[in-house]
Amino acid sequence: MNKIILIFICVSIFYGMDTVRAKEAPSAMDKRFDKYKEQFVLELWKINPSWAGSVGYHKYDNVLVVPDNKSREKELAFVKANLDSMKKFKLAELTDVNKTDYYLVENQLRYEAWSIKELKQYEWDPSGYNISGNFADMLSNDYEPLDKRLHNFYEKLAAVPAYYEAAKKNIKNPTKEHTDLAIEQNLGGIQVFEKDLNEAIEKSNLPNKERALLNERAKEAVAAIKGFAEWLKTLHNDNPRSFRLGNELYKKKFAFEIQSGYTPEQIYEKALKHKEELHEKMYALTKQLWPKYFPGIPMHEDRKRAIRKMIAMLSIRHVAPDSFQLAIEKQIPELVAFINKKNLIYIDPSKPLVVRKEPDYMAGVAGASISAPGPYDKNGNTYYNVGSLAGWDKDKAESYLREYNHYILQILNIHEAIPGHYTQLVYANQSPSIIKAVFGNNAMIEGWAVYTERMMLESGYDGDQGINSTEASPEMWLMYYKWNLRSTCNTILDYSVHTKNMSREEAMHLLTEEAFQQQTEAEGKWKRVSVTQVQLCCYFTGYTEIYDFREELKNKLGDKFDMKQFHEQFLSYGSAPVKYIRQLMLSGK
Repeated sequence: MNKIILIFICVSIFYGMDTVRAKEAPSAMDKRFDKYKEQFVLELWKINPSWAGSVGYHKYDNVLVVPDNKSREKELAFVKANLDSMKKFKLAELTDVNKTDYYLVENQLRYEAWSIKELKQYEWDPSGYNISGNFADMLSNDYEPLDKRLHNFYEKLAAVPAYYEAAKKNIKNPTKEHTDLAIEQNLGGIQVFEKDLNEAIEKSNLPNKERALLNERAKEAVAAIKGFAEWLKTLHNDNPRSFRLGNELYKKKFAFEIQSGYTPEQIYEKALKHKEELHEKMYALTKQLWPKYFPGIPMHEDRKRAIRKMIAMLSIRHVAPDSFQLAIEKQIPELVAFINKKNLIYIDPSKPLVVRKEPDYMAGVAGASISAPGPYDKNGNTYYNVGSLAGWDKDKAESYLREYNHYILQILNIHEAIPGHYTQLVYANQSPSIIKAVFGNNAMIEGWAVYTERMMLESGYDGDQGINSTEASPEMWLMYYKWNLRSTCNTILDYSVHTKNMSREEAMHLLTEEAFQQQTEAEGKWKRVSVTQVQLCCYFTGYTEIYDFREELKNKLGDKFDMKQFHEQFLSYGSAPVKYIRQLMLSGK
């Protein structure tokens, strides 16, 4: 099931929120549905213990489900039983808030059944078998005393050999790309059971006998992981499945995951149009900046060559390779100060954000990400995972740092941290709706982060000018548009690769020539699109829906529109699809 976890904070504001909407009196049907939801979630955790742990529900931390036919049959039985149960509720008698929860539960159940019966990713994606992250969370998050966590860790380790044996039996005709990723991430995760575990044991109060037993079982787990990686390396597969999803599967997965008011074809066409609009804006800014950076030199007649030359000039300004993470840590409080000064949204100072080197078991997909505590573990750390440049050769590191230059690094921090993902996660973890928490919509989640990038610049943000900045510089806007091309071209790339057979060469042209990305960044994106599907569409889709909705409300309310109130109300509905949030906000409920 979808492991994205986000919810909202309880803040009483102008537009209202779930807990304030008591005026929409719950019916008898609502009360029955509320009880059903409570029981549904508890049953959900029994068959998904690792997912439960990731949202802070630790009752089943000592259980690792072996992914065999028996476990899949159990999931399908759970799906069928709950779809049957939901037929007993009359949508017309539910409040709008509960209707949204109903739609989310129904969508997730149908998605799970479709994933098992039709998508069958468990057969062709070996990277789906990786235990390291879940075990790592047990060591790094202080939700229970260390000794108790280590006891659960020990019991859970017992199933690791069977887990990987089941994985071997499941895998049929895997893609080469997912096979390579599985090998990389599983071997990278071994440090959890060696270095990380040893450090935790040293801090514990476990007696020597228990320490020895834990280490012995950890060695068995490491042997199973290495055995799985070696099995994948030597797997005889002359005709591997294509990593491309294909049009029919893509449409269905898009519908389940994105839950947009648009079809994938429509959002693809919107992205193509938006790309051309961005090129026009970038050219206008390039003309404005050209005399400042290239005095006396005629500007190229070819628009894209001129834009590229200006971007290359601005990209020279970047941090040193060994200062990348330090620069991120330094900028976080600056973003908070600007938001507070502009009164854009409330930032809770009591919720910790920890910037850390990206763990090895997460490597190979994205260079920066957020790992957040779930709704049952609201006071846990939120981690900002930053990819390391250690071991990179000089040219590769320089290419990467020019991509994440002085300007774009600021936008990255807005997106990943404040007021992007981290801020939404803080709001999310106070939701009275556990359904909106555990079935978070990725397009809303990523769309919000992309939306905040533009919102911050519209509000005057520019790191060079400090918290009193009232207008972002042309340089900042130019690099923002380049960054926004990223999410736009993510959609074009994902749809084209998985449904139109876009080649690697065509993809690299799109990313380097049309989106002005560095070679290293473009190569990383190709790797990403070859091991994920649909996810790259969520950025532009969610952003488009959120921004268009905000502009709709601004036009409707005129001078009565309040940006801070809009932001806080929007987040108050949790991570529901934007189309449902829009309905609830416009209904005034």
